[in-house]
Amino acid sequence: MKKLIFLIAGLIFLLIQPASAQQDAQFSQYMFNGIYINPAYAGYREQLNLHAFYRSQWTGIEGAPKTMSLAVDAIANDGNVGLAFQVSSDKLGAQRNLAAYGSYAYRIRMNADGSSRIAFGISAGMVQLGIDGALLNPNDPEPFQPVGMQSTIVPDARAGVYYSDNRFYAGFSADNLVSQYIDIDRYAFIPQPKPHYYLTAGMLIPLSMDVLLKPSFLIKDDRGGPTSLDLNAFFILAEKFWIGGSYRTGVKLYDKSYLQKELTKVNSAVAALQIFPSQTLRVGYAYDFSIGPLQGYSSGTHEISVGYFFNRKNARMLSPRYF
Repeated sequence: MKKLIFLIAGLIFLLIQPASAQQDAQFSQYMFNGIYINPAYAGYREQLNLHAFYRSQWTGIEGAPKTMSLAVDAIANDGNVGLAFQVSSDKLGAQRNLAAYGSYAYRIRMNADGSSRIAFGISAGMVQLGIDGALLNPNDPEPFQPVGMQSTIVPDARAGVYYSDNRFYAGFSADNLVSQYIDIDRYAFIPQPKPHYYLTAGMLIPLSMDVLLKPSFLIKDDRGGPTSLDLNAFFILAEKFWIGGSYRTGVKLYDKSYLQKELTKVNSAVAALQIFPSQTLRVGYAYDFSIGPLQGYSSGTHEISVGYFFNRKNARMLSPRYF
């Protein structure tokens, strides 16, 4: 396991390229469906899985981010292939992004029963990048500032690797691999997509017959803004109820001397819960508490997710793959 973690971590420094600022939507419940950050997650649950979420970030602040997404994934070829499709809409101030991706993951068995696998995934899709000029400052317009909706559609791709067994998982992924090279300079007010990189790992620790502990982490970086670290911990009670949270902060993995020295590292803390009203339905809710400069200005962030599982009778619930 240690060799695998070091290998994945090393890929970060081999693959990443310079970028200017983080643009990807922020998630607090990515651990409930990793397809949002890693295409190699496709088929991870080994059942047909439909998942949707809505996130309203920094409520009370005008122009704050709002994100919606819908995803479905399943297995094929006796579990050796994972397939997924997802659509998402993200709004931030005057910026409007709409994306659709199809994902393919090749899942290699690492043991006889297939409970341990390493998957290599890729996504291909289209992203509509837009900006609403009507929401920009009309009293002090800049040269060539749009007065209405301005948009362009660009192709894109994502790639990732994901390992999992009955107690441990780890993955690394990168996105905006194609769109970063598409020239959109003619749209001066539409941000150029930049690659983002995700490293995650976690494990499942039995505390008793009915109580499990699942700690995990996620590192996000774009070679432009501050590197972000999520530390997560959840208690799983009787396989019916999750309760826990996350702590999100900035970390320094390498020199970023171009950043402002006074930038605060602390971002937010997250309280989250997940319940299974039935054998096939999952409902989750997360609330982000602002700790940094937004404290006192924002009423926090609300995120709701819903998942529906088909053919759940074949799921191995003690494996982290099913959470």
